[in-house]
Amino acid sequence: MERAIFAGGCFWCMVQPFDEHPGIYSVVSGYTGGHVPNPTYEQVCSHTTGHTEAVEILFDPTIISYQELVTIYWQQTDPTDAFGQFQDRGDNYRPVIFYLNDEQKKVAEKSKQELAESGRYSQPIVTTIEPAQPFYPAEMYHQDYYKKHPENFARNHALRADYLKETWGND
Repeated sequence: MERAIFAGGCFWCMVQPFDEHPGIYSVVSGYTGGHVPNPTYEQVCSHTTGHTEAVEILFDPTIISYQELVTIYWQQTDPTDAFGQFQDRGDNYRPVIFYLNDEQKKVAEKSKQELAESGRYSQPIVTTIEPAQPFYPAEMYHQDYYKKHPENFARNHALRADYLKETWGND
């Protein structure tokens, strides 16, 4: 098994797209990139810990590649918005690909360049690619939120879903 860590706004909205693919063993909501060990949701929301909401994915690379995960990632975010995602604003919602090794960094950077050159976006791609830092799982009530609270999830996900459909269509 290998790990991947992606931040793309509210972690509730980042679980489902990965959770539905063969070869994904787990998708955990959590926090990374900050300076406070084991932060709470309230601390992260205070914008004082430096953490970003993210998902940690445990996957089998013989079934799904890291490149495929990065492709899924791009199709879940607005990579032109550095200050949050959709209705979620602030540094704790910024889009980041956190790499765990040189190969992941290389794949992410190449993919970002290809996306920038694709002409799909008229604005620059501002998603950052950064070395992974300690990942802290979020509280249990955040895990699998889309399964536990489908009505809340649908409401929170509506702006994202509309944007993604407009940007990616059926890709």
